[in-house]
Amino acid sequence: MIELEPPVVSVPVEGGDLAVGVYNGADDAAVHSGAAPVLAVHGITANHRCWPLVAAALPHVRLIAPDLRGRGRSSSVAGAAGLRQHAADLIAVLDALEVPAAHLVAHSMGAFVSVVTAALHPDRVLTLTLVDGGLPLQRPASVSPTASGTELLGPAGERLSMTFASREEYRQFWHRHPAFAEQWSPVVQGYVDYDLEGVEPALRPSAVLQAVSADVVELYGPDWYLEALRAVRAPASFLRAPRGLLNEPTALYAPGHADDQRALTPLRVVEIDDVNHYTIVLAQHGAAAVAEEVGRAIASTAEVSSH
Repeated sequence: MIELEPPVVSVPVEGGDLAVGVYNGADDAAVHSGAAPVLAVHGITANHRCWPLVAAALPHVRLIAPDLRGRGRSSSVAGAAGLRQHAADLIAVLDALEVPAAHLVAHSMGAFVSVVTAALHPDRVLTLTLVDGGLPLQRPASVSPTASGTELLGPAGERLSMTFASREEYRQFWHRHPAFAEQWSPVVQGYVDYDLEGVEPALRPSAVLQAVSADVVELYGPDWYLEALRAVRAPASFLRAPRGLLNEPTALYAPGHADDQRALTPLRVVEIDDVNHYTIVLAQHGAAAVAEEVGRAIASTAEVSSH
């Protein structure tokens, strides 16, 4: 069963409360199996409703998915963002839900947050599944080295400054998006609907531009992040989408890019065919591949602990 609207719990963090979706939480096998849960971390302008298909493919695993500060129903959390602050928030989520350690699966910017979490709190992270993110990005040649976070965001930043007269108008905005033109589904619609805040005719995306801009500038490999990559000891895998944010053939990561990363070793690299940066988690084929890799990571740690 696909949970389009999982139960949401509130977790206190510095500056407010995070909204945290809990998938498969009502499944007796998931709750009572004793297995460590999965902590799922979304991308830079996303929210926890990007995970229904991955959760459905892991029906006996509790999947805990926060809205990061400045996004979704955590948009009002006060204070600075940044990867290290998000990592502290993830630990607060694990503490509040009394989870000693979790398997982390993370998409896009969330993968960077998860790397930092694993580096700073190695005892809390069992495995890392990095989904088209987590490895330092190459700054586009057309963007100045001194560009602000808002400039780096491009069209995504422009969307966060827009207002929409109705939910249907926002759905149509996303329906026209090249990434979803042929992949629209109830899951995508639920993700899009949840993103809106305010009242008609002045609905707006929930992600706060200031918070998002603070995060994006840390995705290009500052020295402290490279040190975090080198500090990771959890088993890690990297799943690459062959197409980009606009379904273009130029992907976020070029083929072979992960093989060139020597900071995070050993790194298992998995190529996921026929997906773009969004549909690797928000379409059935991509989500199934992500869930398969998470299941493999869970099984590998179970085998180690049984010996």
